[in-house]
Amino acid sequence: MTSVETRTEATAPVPSPPPTPSASQRYRVVWRWHFYAGLFVAPVLLVLAITGSIYLFKEPFEEWRYQDVRTLAEPAATARPLSEQITAAQQVRPGTPVMSVIPPTSPDRTTRVILQGTDTGPFAQGISVYVNPGTAQVVGEIDDAATFMRVVRTIHGELMSGTAGDRVVEIAACWALILAATGTYLWWGGRRKRVKGAPVRKVRNGRAKLRRLHVTAGIGGGAVVVFLVLSGLPWSGVWGDGLQRIEAGTGSTYPSADDYPNTSTPLSGDLSANPDAKVPWAAERLPVPPSDNTPDNTSGDTSGNTPGDTSGDAHAGHGAAHGVLQPGALPVENALAAARPAIRRCPPAECDVKVLLPDGPEGVYTIVTDPRRDPADAQTLHVDQYSGKVLTSYGWDEYGVLAKAVEQGVALHEGRRYGVVNLLVMLSACLTIITLVVTGTWMWWKRRPRGRAGAPARATDRRTAYGVMAIMAVLGLLFPLAGVTMIVVLLVDWLVLRRIPKLARVFG
Repeated sequence: MTSVETRTEATAPVPSPPPTPSASQRYRVVWRWHFYAGLFVAPVLLVLAITGSIYLFKEPFEEWRYQDVRTLAEPAATARPLSEQITAAQQVRPGTPVMSVIPPTSPDRTTRVILQGTDTGPFAQGISVYVNPGTAQVVGEIDDAATFMRVVRTIHGELMSGTAGDRVVEIAACWALILAATGTYLWWGGRRKRVKGAPVRKVRNGRAKLRRLHVTAGIGGGAVVVFLVLSGLPWSGVWGDGLQRIEAGTGSTYPSADDYPNTSTPLSGDLSANPDAKVPWAAERLPVPPSDNTPDNTSGDTSGNTPGDTSGDAHAGHGAAHGVLQPGALPVENALAAARPAIRRCPPAECDVKVLLPDGPEGVYTIVTDPRRDPADAQTLHVDQYSGKVLTSYGWDEYGVLAKAVEQGVALHEGRRYGVVNLLVMLSACLTIITLVVTGTWMWWKRRPRGRAGAPARATDRRTAYGVMAIMAVLGLLFPLAGVTMIVVLLVDWLVLRRIPKLARVFG
C-alpha cells in the first residue's frame, strides 16, 4: 500500500510556479505591440493574401483564357522567319515600336510579338500580338495592361497606387514578420502560464473558440507564412533595393569586370528599369554592353540591307528604338540562331525564350530564357546586333549564393518550383493569413469595450518596456520601413495619445 501511494505521489503533476512580475509585464508589452500592429496592417495583409492566392493560378488561368490566340488548331509544318512574323504583327498597329518577341515552344503554339503599349509600368508588357508561325498571319492581340491577372498583380504589388502603394505593402509585409515573432512569444508565454497537468477545460465561449483557431492557424502555418513574406520582400522598393546593393557589394549578384570586360562600361544602362525585360531578379542590375557599330563590324551584313536605306526591306520596321532596325543590323532570327549554341539549359516544354530588340545604334539583342519551374534554367545573353557575337552570357553558374537563394525563393513564392505541391503549400499560406486576420479582428471586435479600442494596458515597469523596445529596434534596423513606423507610433503615443485625455481613454 505504501509503494502504491509513493508511486502516486511521484507521478502527480507538479504545478508550475506563477509568472514573475517582470514576465507578466513583458507579456503585456509584447501583447500591446501585437495588438496594434495587427489592427493597423490587417486590411493590407488581407488584400495581399487574397490577391496572392488568386495570382498563384495565373499560368493555368491565362492558358485557358487565351487559348484561342496561343494555340493553333493545326500545328505549323514549317515556320516563317521571325522577322516576317514581326512585320505582320506591326501592321496591326503601324508605327508602334516592337519591344520583344517570344518564339513558339512547339508547332501548335503561336509566336508572341510584344509591341509597346500606352502603359509601360513595371507590371505591363505592352500589347501582345499573336502570329501563326506557319502563315505569318495575325491570330489576335491582347492588351497586357488590361488583363485580369495584371490588375491582380498590380493590387498585390502596389495597391494600384504606384510608389506609395509599394511602400505601404512593404510596411505591411515587414510588420507581418513582427506579428509572427510577437505572436509566437505570446503563445509560448501563454503555455508557460498554464498549470501543468491541469484538466483541459471545454471551450464554450465564442471568443475563446476564435482564439484557439487563431493560435492553431498561426502555429500550424506560421513558418510557411514567414517564408512567403521573406521571399516576397526582394520585390519591394526599399528592402529589395537594399538587398540588391548588398549583393552587388559582395559580388553575389553579377560577375566582376575582370570576368566580363564588355560589361565594365554600361553604356546602355541596366535592365532594372526595362518593363519588358523580365530578366531574373539577380540579373536586373547587370550592365548591358554596347554593340560595335564601326564600319568594319557592319560591313559583313547578312540581312540584305543596304546601309542607310531601309525602304522595301523585309526586316525594317521592327526595331525597339524608332520602330526600325539599324542599317546593317542582323535580323532577329539570325541573332537568335547566333545565341542558341550559348544557351545552356532551356527545355522547350518548361522554358520560354524571349528576344528583346536593340535600342538604338549601340543597343544589343538581349536573349532571356524564362523557365516556368527551375530558376537554374534562367540565362541572360547580350548579342551584338551587327556581328551576332555573344558579348555576355550570364546565368545560374555565375549567380552568387545570395542571388541563387533569392531566385529559388521567388520561384517558391510564385508556387511554380515544384508544381502542384508547391502551389498548394503557398495557397495554404495565403489562407492562413486570411484566417489570422479574420479571427484576430473578430476577437478584437467581440472584446472591445464601448467607446474604447480595447487595447492591452500599458506596462507599468519601464525597464521591461525598454527591453522589449530594444528588441523591436533591432527588428526595425533589419526592416527599415517597419523601424520608421515604430518611431512614428512611439512619437504619436508620447506626444498625442498620452496628452489628450479623450484619446488616452480610447487607446488605453
